[in-house]
Amino acid sequence: MGNLFKKILIATDGSENARRAVSHGIDIAKVSGAEVYAVYVVSDEHAKVSGKVMGWAEPFEEYLTDRGQLATAYVEKAGKGAEVKVELVLLKGSPAEEILGYAEKNGIDLIVMGTQGLTGIKRFLIGSVADNVTRHSKVPVIVVR
Repeated sequence: MGNLFKKILIATDGSENARRAVSHGIDIAKVSGAEVYAVYVVSDEHAKVSGKVMGWAEPFEEYLTDRGQLATAYVEKAGKGAEVKVELVLLKGSPAEEILGYAEKNGIDLIVMGTQGLTGIKRFLIGSVADNVTRHSKVPVIVVR
């Protein structure tokens, strides 16, 4: 595999599927000698809704930021165990757009992410971050279920 990938973005939300994606991403990084960028996006969509409904925008955003720090720290720990360099990245905005934008601006070679496995009407109405990233990415994307 050699230097197939130099920079791998692992998008995480801290979920079980994301953790599985972390494992795959770290394995690929170890084999290819790549650096890993652990990316968590604090979704402004959730903050807008909670702010309007309950006036909780700030506390909710803090909660999401804390979750992001825990999720990216998990990637960092997995990287240390495999002797892979991991940079932690917290972004704010629309998850798919932020992931794609970061990948493009930072010369990412591969995106690895989990999927929540939405089905039926939820998938139709919301779509998924993984679908969106896969559809619009200029680099390979590995989606882990």
